[in-house]
Amino acid sequence: MPDAEQISMRRLQLADADAVLYLDRLAFSRPWSRDAYLEELGENQLARYIGFFAGERLIAFAGYWLIVDEGHIVNVAVHPNYRRQGWGELLMRRLITFCLAEGATRMTLEVRRHNQAACRLYHKLGFETKGLRPGYYDEPPDDALIMWLELPGPVAGE
Repeated sequence: MPDAEQISMRRLQLADADAVLYLDRLAFSRPWSRDAYLEELGENQLARYIGFFAGERLIAFAGYWLIVDEGHIVNVAVHPNYRRQGWGELLMRRLITFCLAEGATRMTLEVRRHNQAACRLYHKLGFETKGLRPGYYDEPPDDALIMWLELPGPVAGE
C-alpha cells in the first residue's frame, strides 16, 4: 500500500472542478466536460466525490452516485505518475467504506472490457461481472463489463 502520510484525502467540492477536469483529461480518451463536473460537484445531490492530494495537487479521484441503497461508481482516475502504486485500490476501498456508511447494500460500475488492470482490481475487491454492454465505449472502441459488489460485509482482501 502507498505511504499515506504524504497524501491527504478529502471530499471534492465545486472549487475542485478544474483540477478534476485536468486529471480526467490525463486519464481518459473521452473526458467529461467542465460543465458536467460543475454539475456533479455543485448540483447533483446524488453525487459524492473524493480525491487524494499530494500537497495541493490532485493525484486521484473517484465519484459515485448514491441511489436509494446502491452506490453507482461513475469515475475513478489516477494521475499517470501515481499509477501502479496502490492509490486506485485505496481510493476504491474508501468508496466502499463511504457507501457502507451511507447504508448502501450493493455497488455497481462499468469498466472497459480490455482494461485488465482495473478488472483485476475490481475482482480483488469482490466485484463480480454480471453483464456486458457491447460497444459502450469509443476512442478506442470497447465493450463495458457491468460489475456488482454486494454489501455489507468485509471487503475482500482485508
